[in-house]
Formats: sequence, C-alpha cells, structure tokens
Amino acid sequence: DTTLFRPRNERLLENKTPVFTYVGRVSPEKNLEAFLKLELPGKKCIIGDGPSLQEFRQKYPDTIFTGYKKGEELARLVASSNVFVFPSHTDTFGVVQLEAMACGLPVAAFPVDGPRAVIRNGVNGWMDQDLQTAAVKCLDLNPDNCRQFALDFSWEKCTNQFLDNLVFH
Repeated sequence: DTTLFRPRNERLLENKTPVFTYVGRVSPEKNLEAFLKLELPGKKCIIGDGPSLQEFRQKYPDTIFTGYKKGEELARLVASSNVFVFPSHTDTFGVVQLEAMACGLPVAAFPVDGPRAVIRNGVNGWMDQDLQTAAVKCLDLNPDNCRQFALDFSWEKCTNQFLDNLVFH
C-alpha cells in the first residue's frame, strides 16, 4: 500500500539518529539477535510482538520495543526510521521490505532468497553476509530510489500485471 506507506516529515522515534528498524514477529526463527547484537550508530527499533519480546526487552534495554502496531501508526513509525533491517535467513518475499522502501527506507539484509527478490545492492538496500556492513552502507543510499522501486509493487501495478498475464480464450 504505497499510499499508506510513504515518506513523512516527522520523527516519532527518538531524535537520536540514525534509527535502524525491524518490523515483524519477535521470535527465534526471525534471527533478530543478528540485528540486536550489531554495533550500529544511533538507535535500534523493533516493531512487533511474539514469544521472544520480553526476553529481548530485558536483554537489549537500549533498543526501542514498540510492541505490535498496524495501519497508520505502523506506517508513521517505519517512516520515522532511516534503515530497515531484515535479518531473517528463511523468510520468503517479505512484503515488509517493500513497505519500508515505500517509506523511503533502504533495506539491509543477508543475501538470501527473500531479500534477493527485491533488493538491488547500492540502489534500494544492501545485502551482505555481514549484516552490520549492509546496514551501515544503507545510510548512504538515496531514499527516492527506494520509494521509486516500491511504487512498481503498488496494488494498481500488481493488479495490472496479473490481468496482463491472464489468458482469455
């Protein structure tokens, strides 16, 4: 939804920048500790809920944990960030990556199948076996490139692509 997820001129998160954000289930299979253990400038933010939330809140007190958010509030929080971090090794496509890009955020990820489908290194994000390297490199990327890439996945464009591929007899 490129109307809901869009760049905004507000900071809902701490003024300390940059802000590196993850959105999704807070659980072991998401590989969140790979993100939480990084030594990054600024602040880390986790938006979501799950079985590991309380453990991570205690273990990483300098991280912002917002809990589960949706709709306008979620979109505003994502747009308040600078880089989206997607630490999973197993997730597939990952619509959250496109939502972040629609807000103008580059995506840092490991070079695995899900991120490979949407990240163009040096354009709308960075993939690297070293997630810290990927996250820091994202700080130099143009937010407009991220937004432009995400616009190719709007509801309208995806619907038209689907319709264009239907075979009518």
